Amino acid sequence: MEPVEIAGRLRVSVTRLARLMRQQEDSGLTPTLRAALATVSRHGPLTLGELAAHEQVTKPTTTNIVTKLEGLGLVSRRPDTTDRRVCWVEVTTLGRRQLEVHRERRTEWLANRLRDLPPGDLERLAAALDALDTVSARPESAAVPLAGQSPTSTS
Repeated sequence: MEPVEIAGRLRVSVTRLARLMRQQEDSGLTPTLRAALATVSRHGPLTLGELAAHEQVTKPTTTNIVTKLEGLGLVSRRPDTTDRRVCWVEVTTLGRRQLEVHRERRTEWLANRLRDLPPGDLERLAAALDALDTVSARPESAAVPLAGQSPTSTS
């Protein structure tokens, strides 16, 4: 099978799998709130500006997101000790626990699906994980131009 054919099938499979995994989420949070909570958990504590940069949204949008998460008890804000204009956002114990529970639920859902595979398919999928990790870790700058487009020169 040619790389273009594999890429097409892989793209469809990954998209479908991601959608199915999102459907396992029953936290009541929107994808935007879930993403922000996960970002604060992974990289926090963060300032509102840092969170906005991570999530690639505006600072007013970030303020609204944090207000909603704070109202649910999932994050807390604390003022900076040296600059009153700066506010730090960190995940609460409840927020961290919610992330863990829902990650475990999605992992268990996927594990159950994998248990239904024939042993040979499961072995082939396991063998493909390193290659998938390599493909997904590839820097964005290594993107190939679409057919008919010329690479952009940086000089």
